[in-house]
Amino acid sequence: MANVKTAISIEKPLFEEMGALAEEMNVSRSYLFALAAREFVQRHQSQRLLDAINAAYRDSPDATEEKLPTPIRSRHRELVQGQW
Repeated sequence: MANVKTAISIEKPLFEEMGALAEEMNVSRSYLFALAAREFVQRHQSQRLLDAINAAYRDSPDATEEKLPTPIRSRHRELVQGQW
């Protein structure tokens, strides 16, 4: 995968903390920034997925949909009766 260089501006205390952490982890500061960015993106992708799932489940069934399971269960029971 090709690397791209970029320049960012951050507050000096954060820059120093990142430098200290990179040293502690024995990785380059550049790698640590890339790792942090990747984690940030993944967290937001997960949140978007969770929001989509929650939205899908928020859609409650209407009166017609609520009546469907009963006839389906009855028909299924008829179909499998005596098979076990």
